[in-house]
Amino acid sequence: MRKKRANKVKLELDPKYNDLLVTKFINNLMWKGKKNLARRIFYEAMDIIASRTKTDPIEVFKKALNNVCPVIEVRARRVGGATYQVPTEVRPERKMALGIRWVLTFARQRSDKSMAARLASELIAASNGEGNAIKKKEDTHRMAEANRAFAHYKW
Repeated sequence: MRKKRANKVKLELDPKYNDLLVTKFINNLMWKGKKNLARRIFYEAMDIIASRTKTDPIEVFKKALNNVCPVIEVRARRVGGATYQVPTEVRPERKMALGIRWVLTFARQRSDKSMAARLASELIAASNGEGNAIKKKEDTHRMAEANRAFAHYKW
């Protein structure tokens, strides 16, 4: 091994919910270092979720992320001049990272008024097993299933 592994950054817990997952989500939501704005958007989204669903917004948030996280994905492998899409299991950290990224990407593409409303809509949809983020997960799984014949190239 030529290079040493990068050190994991220790994240501070979120001030309102004391949750590491919320901190990661807010950090991904943040643009240009504006963390206060990202926090405000997230907390507004949580308030909207609480008013719409009449349940604990953090439970809805966690259920949505668990529904969106992929179990298996395809990775490109070069074998003898040909590139194969090899299905591989997804590591837990990457699962969460992909889930968060997909939720935010599709929330930004929605057409609600504010980012908080868009985020709330996408999280509620994902917790109910629908929405674009869930569709992305299903597409990823379908791609892995279609390329199952190349699973023996995994190493």
